[in-house]
Amino acid sequence: MVLQFIKQMEMHQVTFRNGPTVLALGQGTYRMGKTIGNRSEEINALRAGIDLGMQVIDTAEFYHNEEMIGDAIQGARDKVFLVSKVHPSNATRQGTLITSCERSLKKLKTNVLDLYLLHWEGNSSFEETVSAMVKLRQDGKIKLWGVSNMDVAEMERFFAIPGGETCAANQVAYNIETRGTEFDLLPWCNGRNVVFMAYSPLGEGDLIRNRTLKEIGKRHNATAAQIALAWSVRWPNILSIPKAGSVNHVEENFKSLSIRFTDEDIIAIDKVFPPPTRKMPFAGW
Repeated sequence: MVLQFIKQMEMHQVTFRNGPTVLALGQGTYRMGKTIGNRSEEINALRAGIDLGMQVIDTAEFYHNEEMIGDAIQGARDKVFLVSKVHPSNATRQGTLITSCERSLKKLKTNVLDLYLLHWEGNSSFEETVSAMVKLRQDGKIKLWGVSNMDVAEMERFFAIPGGETCAANQVAYNIETRGTEFDLLPWCNGRNVVFMAYSPLGEGDLIRNRTLKEIGKRHNATAAQIALAWSVRWPNILSIPKAGSVNHVEENFKSLSIRFTDEDIIAIDKVFPPPTRKMPFAGW
């Protein structure tokens, strides 16, 4: 039984180009750290995820919780693949992006980020952003860089810039009811070995009440949320980052990796949440 579970975990791994292999299920932190009374429970949840092997922890300067994340990973930094994001207004070459990165490093109590992302497109030129990201890598302050909330057109602009082809990841909204990126962006990223990071894999919370997901969950002794999470990492190169504010929630998320869908399950899901057959409006910031 243990060997079978280990093999299942190996099937759910993602490898970054020129980077490490990590579990395909990480930990998102958007809106964590907002309530002081929840701080201890949230830190315990993040640490529980680390203990389970969920290496990826995702934050951003925009989230205003980097100091809490830094506290959570103390003593376990070598077990964590740490991701943060620069606010678009700070994504310039003339020191601003570099200063933002250094500020994030200080708050996170670390000397290097495993992955640093441009949070969304702002007024700064992509050329400036790429130049600054390359400089940060050269200086050893980040290991990899990438983007967030970028559609195919933006990704092609990045890749046309010298150094832009080193972009390692694109983090976008992706879940069972927001599938538009399957039509073009997901295959685009797969074809260029750009890790597809899925935020909001449970949507806005209504998926947990979906009748079809509940019925499929009964067949797998799982919740609707676990079915939605398992679906989000069913293909290679997808790294899903759900948020969990308690240890129990983290453990439930982790157990989703043991679910194996049948053809009947997929047919039922596609009937309710059909895959895209054309270009869809991009769901981003």
